[in-house]
Amino acid sequence: MKIQNLNDLLVDELQDLYSAEKQIIEALPKMAEKATSPDLKQAFKLHLEQTREQRRRLDQIFEGMPGVDRDKKTCKGMEGIIDEGEKLIKDANPETRDAGMISSAQRVEHYEIAGYGTARTYANLLGRPEWARLLQVTLDEEKDADRKLSTIAERINVEARAA
Repeated sequence: MKIQNLNDLLVDELQDLYSAEKQIIEALPKMAEKATSPDLKQAFKLHLEQTREQRRRLDQIFEGMPGVDRDKKTCKGMEGIIDEGEKLIKDANPETRDAGMISSAQRVEHYEIAGYGTARTYANLLGRPEWARLLQVTLDEEKDADRKLSTIAERINVEARAA
């Protein structure tokens, strides 16, 4: 799709986020399974449910865009972040795997924070306050997930250092 205006840019951003959410929904169960920390395992499981809800919010927005294919784009950025995370899960020793998975998960969160913040701003500028509100809810959840991961990392990183 040729991007000619801000609306096209918003569509592109939303398609990217939709693809990212689908990829995250596939990756989180694997991460939860490999996590040894009960807190981290629970955080991944909780975020999986949030991610499913975030995708539903994007579905609501796409319902207001007749003729737009939400599945038209593959988010290469998220593909790369997840691929690196999967390699880390395979290669890291058990004592440091959780710390590495947190790092990977935070990269995911930061990518999403940037994307949702941008899409929310575009929606506001285009006079779509309901879309902006839905995107803000998700943005707040992503920021909260990042803070939770940081809190868990404070303990896990110390344990990894001691290993």
